[in-house]
Amino acid sequence: MWSTGLSEAALEAALPAPIEIRPLRTARRLRLRFDEASGTLRLTCPARTSRRKALAWVLDQRDWIEAQLARSQPPEPFINGSSFPLEGREVQIEWKPDHPRSPRLVGNALQVGGPETGLSRRIELFLKMRSLDVMSTEVAEYARAAGVSSTRVTVGDAGTRWGSCSSAGRIRLSWRLIMAPPNVRRFVVAHEVAHLVHLDHSARFKALEAKLYGPGLAAAKSELRRVGPRLKRIGRRR
Repeated sequence: MWSTGLSEAALEAALPAPIEIRPLRTARRLRLRFDEASGTLRLTCPARTSRRKALAWVLDQRDWIEAQLARSQPPEPFINGSSFPLEGREVQIEWKPDHPRSPRLVGNALQVGGPETGLSRRIELFLKMRSLDVMSTEVAEYARAAGVSSTRVTVGDAGTRWGSCSSAGRIRLSWRLIMAPPNVRRFVVAHEVAHLVHLDHSARFKALEAKLYGPGLAAAKSELRRVGPRLKRIGRRR
């Protein structure tokens, strides 16, 4: 559904990349592509499409856009000496053969031992377990506030979605959210819990989402758009 209620300037400002709109007399539909060389979105659309309507449509393709942005930047693999955010705070990977195999956080260092060839896998497993523990607790917290319960909470790594909620009450969240600032992570959790009550994005859903999350909802959404592309690059080799 096209975004509504925003001015043309606000719609363009909300996009995570600059955009060029090209109306074409021969175009029958809106078509969006990402020019990796210039970092610009390029939209072709039917000649009579208003700029505001075109921008609203592009903004609703934000998940796709962020996936393109993430792929256009170099990956940030988990290697000795590299750093990445953990709950919004940068930590540095410190690998030594005599450290314990299981990662442990000591100050701003994530200490890991064992064979260096399995370093990335062990760090990713550590983050998945931590994310499931933290977000399961947060789901339960928000669900109690909403007067509902989730049948199951799992973590995964969907390419374009930070979370999902099924009609059966199952919530699935991206383990990468454990790297985001807590306010950003909790926004996604609150969003999915609100879907336990309303499986849509109606006014009632938005009111419940705002009630569950509390002050700062818009800021958390904006922050997720800013940090999201990097989160999707971390731990990848290509």
